[in-house]
Amino acid sequence: MTYPAAVLIVGLVVSAILLVKVVPQFESVFSSFGAELPAFTQFVLKLSVFAQAYWFIILVVVSLTGFTLVKIKERSQKFADFIDRAVLKLPVLGEILHKAAIARFARTLSTTFAAGVPLVSALDSAAGASGNVVYRTAIIQIRNGVSTGQSLQNAVTMTGVFPNMAIQMIAIGEEAGSLDMMLDKVASFYEEEVDNAVDNLSSLIEPLIMSVLGVLVGGLVIAMYLPIFQLGAVV
Repeated sequence: MTYPAAVLIVGLVVSAILLVKVVPQFESVFSSFGAELPAFTQFVLKLSVFAQAYWFIILVVVSLTGFTLVKIKERSQKFADFIDRAVLKLPVLGEILHKAAIARFARTLSTTFAAGVPLVSALDSAAGASGNVVYRTAIIQIRNGVSTGQSLQNAVTMTGVFPNMAIQMIAIGEEAGSLDMMLDKVASFYEEEVDNAVDNLSSLIEPLIMSVLGVLVGGLVIAMYLPIFQLGAVV
């Protein structure tokens, strides 16, 4: 997400510069027309006046809001947990995060269990590596179930957050005595799913970003030249 975020930020900065520095130059030209300007142009001119008057306040408010949210997330576990749950419900991105958490769980558990770490301790490591409170809570629930004598398959099923394919692979691994190998296959499968989903998302984001930039910058340019075009048509 670094590339689209950077492009959007650049687009917003360019739009702000146009509003504060370029649009006012057109305003003085339009005042000599002596005719009513198009509604879109009037809107952009009013937006420019607002941006010129309050650009510093807007910058401070946006910066403080972002800084405050980051600090609250760092210091408030409840807020961080709320964000973790919310992002899992996002369209497209939420599905990727679900698969990524499952892949991290399976990879961590496979590696630690294959190294001879007891299953309960390996589940502790997997909980820490999950990266999301929903899966961290679920893995801790799995660990508690396993420590009381439940099979790993039953404990995973009870959480209700893991897909059937992962549960079935875990069941096969437990029955065959090759749990680490089955978990490795689960991790590889979901890692590939995440890679494919991210690649597809990236290919969809690029034209979307271009469209957003076109609306931001192109809209301002059209608003400024629209009265000139109309004047030329009248002449």
